[in-house]
Amino acid sequence: MSVVVLLINISVYQSIFAEEGAKVNVNQFVKQHREEWKELEELTFKFHKNKSTLTGSDIDRFHSLYQKTAQHLSYSQTYFANEDVSAYLNELTAKAHNLLYKDQISSMKQIRYFFSTKFIGLLAEQWKFAVAALFLFFIGGAGAFWSVASEPLNLYSVVPAEMAQAVDPQQLGAGHDSIDSSLMSASIMTNNIQVAILAFAGGITFGLLTVYILIYNGIIVGALAALYWHYGMTYEFWAYIVPHGMIELAAIFIAGGAGLMMGYKLFVPGPFKRSYQLKEQAKRSVQLLLGTIPLFIIAGIVEGYITPAAISLEAKYFTAILTVAGLILYVAIGSALLKKKESETYSNPRFIISI
Repeated sequence: MSVVVLLINISVYQSIFAEEGAKVNVNQFVKQHREEWKELEELTFKFHKNKSTLTGSDIDRFHSLYQKTAQHLSYSQTYFANEDVSAYLNELTAKAHNLLYKDQISSMKQIRYFFSTKFIGLLAEQWKFAVAALFLFFIGGAGAFWSVASEPLNLYSVVPAEMAQAVDPQQLGAGHDSIDSSLMSASIMTNNIQVAILAFAGGITFGLLTVYILIYNGIIVGALAALYWHYGMTYEFWAYIVPHGMIELAAIFIAGGAGLMMGYKLFVPGPFKRSYQLKEQAKRSVQLLLGTIPLFIIAGIVEGYITPAAISLEAKYFTAILTVAGLILYVAIGSALLKKKESETYSNPRFIISI
């Protein structure tokens, strides 16, 4: 395949719409250029699947559509920065641009990029929904705590009967010597990942199932916390919860936030069809779920090996502090890398593109 080197100046992107005068409405903008974007999507898929079938006219058309879409992206980021169309064009342009790179990125580099930068970027886009997930969990927990704290027998009304019968505050920490930690850890990880899958997949139900899962899990924690508070064992109870619970709940809130965001986009699809929003949000949710798997693995290991260990309660709390500090450090480093990448992208006035 012949090599074509194009030098594209970003200033061209920003000036392309200068002749159009006033800013157009986002719906008109999408309607006006939708067919070109769709054609670029199709060509991108074709190029990615089998480059050997490309013709000269295909390459020329691909370049033309890529340049136009990059111009549309620049305009959209200026006037419709908070609209879905900007995120869509950014992703489409990135996919087309990646196909034009001469050097392919290795799988390990892709994995490193995903966990160091991409995942953090996804979190930044949906942090409000993760906070909403936390709020729903808190509502369930606060309501259950108030109910059981006022009357301990209400525990049998708010949690499953088998769980209520199995809980004995006086036996907290007893029998841990007989626990198979590796089996327990694997079981816990599997269960938590299942909860996360349900939480994000619940977005398909316009977020209703996600809301239920978040509130229900909050009810369970709140009810048990109230029971141990009634027995004067709050300090002991949380010592067995927070070592794994902090990072575990963070992962569940991320997954739940993805489900809530999907549900919101189905309710309010904007200028796009609901079928498109479902496809795009499902893709984002799967990526977010993949990003939380390491968090669930860490939480499962801590819950299987450290939480039941015969160590002091203070050591358990210290473990919780370490997990939270590690999570904060990870997000901080990822955010810095993300800002650096964005800065390099927008400060470099020229792309060197080759195929």
